[in-house]
Amino acid sequence: MTSIDPSYYISNQNQTREANNNLGKEEFLKILMTQLQNQDPLNPMEDKEFISQMTTFSSLEQMMNMSNSIDSLVKNQSVSPVIQYSHLIGKEVSYYRVDEETGKVAEPKEVVSSEVKAISQQEGYGVIELDNGTKIYTDEVLRINDPSAE
Repeated sequence: MTSIDPSYYISNQNQTREANNNLGKEEFLKILMTQLQNQDPLNPMEDKEFISQMTTFSSLEQMMNMSNSIDSLVKNQSVSPVIQYSHLIGKEVSYYRVDEETGKVAEPKEVVSSEVKAISQQEGYGVIELDNGTKIYTDEVLRINDPSAE
């Protein structure tokens, strides 16, 4: 008679599972099915209890779907600054001259205008690259002018 290698036993199999504090719908269904299988046949679960648990499951599933939909919506709403400000290319923008040493607005305040040549992104913020070689953040723009409209 041949014997079965003990390493094939289910109890000897290494199972890796990530710890998760959230109870998902699969776990909820497993618990519900186990509860139904192991209930006392002389005292079964009341219809009201069963309906209540199924309603809870349905609500859980709807909330999870809504959460996924909201996550998807948020991801779609975040537009790259390059795309968001690309309409400025070719336009003339006005901004306060910045002191190159301090990085702050130069005193006395002087408004400078230059044509936008490119838009880039730095750490999630839109950066405007100007014809005069200056780079400014989009929130530094005071005025936008269309030179072709003049």
